[in-house]
Order: sequence, then structure tokens, then C-alpha cells
Amino acid sequence: MTDNLLQRSVTTTVARNLASTTKTSPKMMSITPRWLLNMLPWVQVDGGTYRVNRTKIELPKAQRIDIELSAGGATFAPESLRSVPMFSGLPDAIVSRMANRFRTEEVALGSRVISEGEDRSKFFIIAQGQVEVLSQGIHGSNLRIALLTDGEYFGETDLVLDRPSDVTVRTITPCILLTLSRDDLDLVLSELSNLRAEFQRAIDQHQELQSTVNRYGERNIDLVSGFAENVEIPETFVDYSATPREYSLSSVQTVVRVHTRVSDLYNGPYDQLEEQMRLTIEGIKERQEWELINSSKFGLIHSVDPSMRISTRYGAPTPDDLDELLALVWKKPAFFLAHPKAIAAFERECTWRGVPPVTQSLFGTPVITWRGVHLLPCDKLEVKSRYQSNQWYGTTRILLLRVGESDQGVVGLHQSGIPGEIMPSLSARLMGLDSLGVASYLLTLYFSCAVLTDDALGVLENVEVGYYHDYENKKQKVK
Repeated sequence: MTDNLLQRSVTTTVARNLASTTKTSPKMMSITPRWLLNMLPWVQVDGGTYRVNRTKIELPKAQRIDIELSAGGATFAPESLRSVPMFSGLPDAIVSRMANRFRTEEVALGSRVISEGEDRSKFFIIAQGQVEVLSQGIHGSNLRIALLTDGEYFGETDLVLDRPSDVTVRTITPCILLTLSRDDLDLVLSELSNLRAEFQRAIDQHQELQSTVNRYGERNIDLVSGFAENVEIPETFVDYSATPREYSLSSVQTVVRVHTRVSDLYNGPYDQLEEQMRLTIEGIKERQEWELINSSKFGLIHSVDPSMRISTRYGAPTPDDLDELLALVWKKPAFFLAHPKAIAAFERECTWRGVPPVTQSLFGTPVITWRGVHLLPCDKLEVKSRYQSNQWYGTTRILLLRVGESDQGVVGLHQSGIPGEIMPSLSARLMGLDSLGVASYLLTLYFSCAVLTDDALGVLENVEVGYYHDYENKKQKVK
């Protein structure tokens, strides 16, 4: 054996057996910043129920109509026609006959389905696709006043009042439309001639009511102003909703099991029970944020009023789209909430236009802003894709919130001070030991959220996150 192969010292491999290693606590990739939980103001809910009292809505608001698409065409439930405020007071028999008279039409991209000044007398429901509503401006150019998508409708006034349209409607995608003409409506009324008077009465009542309410559907408060003398002062009052919405606290629960032998013998340098609790609580908090956004009972996505929903113009989220969203939630907007991919798509649009958004520090983290409002990332706003292999590309939504009770915004709900509480509204209780020496701990988190007024929450829908610009100088030919 040569000298260079002789062992002259204890090796590092065996020496490590005598050394203490430096360890980290367990890490988990599913932990996110959870901006929504940090930014929401939380309200103490005693009794587990939170009642939101509102003023009475005299005029029902427009709701989207649920459409089912199949090989045989597009269909909808007849009673969903009452989602159209003008039809909300019609007799059941007329509503049912009207629903059966709708026809399915496929319309190509760029088609004009209504022209301003023309008497089309036709009611349209969008089963699939998008249309833009244009109106002639005072300067002679067409101005886009609305963008309508699946489940929305137009032309009901022209149908009932039999007058020329005051807007132009043009498709911006291939569309499937459900249509009801004035002739079809006349056939329905001729078949139910005994209900013709009731039909007209319901329409007249709707128009009369429309003249007495504000744009939110609330009855106008009668006031008088000015310097004239001997003017009679009007009398008024504000009525309240007879059926206010109530929010009951929801819960997330799980049972953490730890063997007593593990917690007795292997507690250094990290307490095994504490680490099991900490990681489980992180998972509970992640689920809490998901529920606050996606729950069908109180989640933000399902709480957005139809009047506060808009669609992107071209798929990718542009500065124009976010400006439009700010115009909806214009009373003290607090923050945008968007999937990281949606924020990246917005930044690409800003880069392409040469208007990079400003970055500000929030709790020590750089966050981009638009018009001074933070865009906070949240992966709980899911991306929907037709490609199951890649869930990171497709369409998603961007939310904009106003928050706080004093501002009639969005608030989180919880109840602190519950038995076994280890943090606000989160309790941990020992359930006991089984015959194998395994200890069980019940973890329970109580929470919910409430939207105090409809204009506190808006959403930008159909946000395409996979569009990239092909810059002219990206590729250069190699000579």
C-alpha cells in the first residue's frame, strides 16, 4: 500500500456521527402569502350569525339567465325569464309560452344584429359568445357603452314597446343567440287573449316603477332645494328590506393525531406536536382563503352582483379593462385580487403599451399597483382550461374590493373567545387517547365573509392568461 492511500485521520464520514446537525422546521410548498386574509377587516360575530340590513329594493335587478348548450341547441328554464326586470311581473302562462317561442341562431363574428334607428323589435339572449353595444356619440362616432356575454340579453324594450332601437349591437366573437321576435310575442298574446290586459298592465307598472327609483333600484328620497319661498316641503321615509340576508359562520375542521411515543421521545430541537399543529393550521388557513373566494354560499365570486360583472375586451387583461373595473368599484377601492398568471398577463399588456405599473412595498413585499390600487396575487382564483394537462393556462377572473363596515364594503366574519382558542376563532381541543397511545386533537376554524352593498365588489371575467405579444424585433435574420 502506497503512502498516499494510508489513512492519516478519522474520515469526515464517520466524524459526522459525533456531530450535531443543524435542522430546519418542516417546510410546505402549499403555503401562500394569503393576502386576502391579511387585508380583510374582521368583524366579531356574537351568536354565530351576521345580519346585513339594507334598504328595500323596489325594482328587481337584472340577473343573468342560465343557458344549457347541447347538440340540440340552447335551452333555459322558462321561469328564468323573470330575471329580465321588464318580464318579472308577467303571468306564469305568458312566461311559459314566451320561453317556448325562442329560436336558436348562430351568428358569425362581426355581424350587426341590431342597427341604431332601425325597428328590429327582437329580444336576444346570448347563449354563447360576446357582443358589443354601440351608440352614436354627439361627435358622430360610435361609442361602446357595454360589452355583453353568456347569459346576458338585450332588446327587451324594443320588443315590448315596438319602437326603433337606440343602440347598435355587433358580435365580437362567433355567437349563439336565442331570439324572440315581436311576431312571436303577438302569437303568444293571441293564444292567451284573456291575459293580454294583464301583460300590458305588468309592462306599464314596470315603467312607472322605473321612474320612481334610482339606478340602484331603491326608491328616490323626495327632497326640495333652492331659494324659493312658500314651497311645500315633501314628506318621505326610507324603507328597509323585509328579508335581510344573514350569514352563519362556516367552519373548517380536522383531527390531528400524534403518537405519545413520538411526542415524548423526539421533541428536540422541535416540538413534534407543535409542528404537527403548525403545518395543519397552515393548511386550514389555505382552505379558509379558498372558501372565502369560491364557496357557493358566501364566496366572493358567487357574491358579485350581475351589474358588477364585466368581461375583458380582447381576452388578455388590459389597462382599459382594469380602468373599467375601477369605474364600477369607484367608491374607495381597496385592492385587486388576481391569480399570479393574470397579473403576469396584465404586466405584459402594460409592457406592450409602454406603461409599466408602479411597484410599491406592502408589508415588506414588492407589489404592483394600477392607478394606486394594489394588485394582490392569489392562486385561489382558479384558472379554467380545456387542457386538463395544464391548469396554468386558460381563463380566470380579477376581483376588485372595497372593504370595511364603515365604507359599506366587504368584511370577514369570525368569533373570537371560543373555548380552546389558540388564535382568533381557531380552537384546538384534546379529544383523548386511544388504546394504541395515539392522542387526537380537534382543530376548528369558524369564519365567513359578507358583502355589505352590491357596489363593494366587482369582477373582470374571461381573463385570458396565455396570450403573449410577438415583438417585431424579437428575431433577426442571420445573414
